[in-house]
Amino acid sequence: MGKGKIAVVGCGLIGKSWAMLFASAGYDVVIYDKDDSASLHALTIIKEELHKLESSELLRGDLSAEEQIKLISRAENLETCVKDALHVQECVIENEEMKKIVFQKLDNLATDKMTLCSSTSCITPSTFSENLKHRSQVLVAHPANPPYYVPIVEIVPSAWTSPDVVSKTVQLMKEIGQKPVIVKKEIYGFAINRMQYAIINECWRLVQDGVMTVEDVDAVMSDGLGMRYAFLGPFETCHLNADGMRDYNRRYATGIYNVSETLGPVPKMEGKVAEDIHEQLCEKVPLHSLDVRRKWRDERLACLAKMKKSMGE
Repeated sequence: MGKGKIAVVGCGLIGKSWAMLFASAGYDVVIYDKDDSASLHALTIIKEELHKLESSELLRGDLSAEEQIKLISRAENLETCVKDALHVQECVIENEEMKKIVFQKLDNLATDKMTLCSSTSCITPSTFSENLKHRSQVLVAHPANPPYYVPIVEIVPSAWTSPDVVSKTVQLMKEIGQKPVIVKKEIYGFAINRMQYAIINECWRLVQDGVMTVEDVDAVMSDGLGMRYAFLGPFETCHLNADGMRDYNRRYATGIYNVSETLGPVPKMEGKVAEDIHEQLCEKVPLHSLDVRRKWRDERLACLAKMKKSMGE
């Protein structure tokens, strides 16, 4: 038996990753999907992934792959899945109405001590919890993709989420090896996607305006900004690139403002530019090679995470 029960609702990529993460810390994990074939398939994929991670010496936690696999099971209905769970991690599709339906069902099944947590990437928790009797137990824990290799998790409470629920969720995320950050007030898109979308929008404009190719734009991030952002955030980067942040502002604030004034409108990501970007990407990674490239990505992210952990903070 594990140290307690965690329920994972929804067996897509994020759901499978959460199940593996919780099992790595010794929790009993029960997964559920309204499509039985999805949960059955998830168990098969999880078993394969955990064995691969173990053979590559990238498995998380102190338990063996087989020990972790034994901690993960599936339920045939939602009630069985969440019964006696300490924490429920919802991972259904990114659809506001679907979230409301699922959380209404969870609300009817929840105990007063159960944390009800969504993996939504943009939808604020008040949107689907306002009318629930257990609304003080509802919050968001939004992981980056792929969660097993990228540890950041945004913890997003609503105005009525209990501080104790926030604290418990932060501690759980730390326990399973993730890096929780707290979004102190609701904002659409949270932090990860607001920052990510700002980057994507400007990258799009650089290609749209004929400034750079897709390949060169990606190189600016992978061989430039991304190199330091793997260890430092943008604010600390500024701090180190001058004699402190005050000096950075004195030197560069006017230039940053002036450049930012020229960034242009938010692109709609459609039409000829969208097709040109797609075609340039397919030249590098054809659609039939996406799974191979994802594996390549995940292996490198896992190695980077392992290196960062070995080097310490």
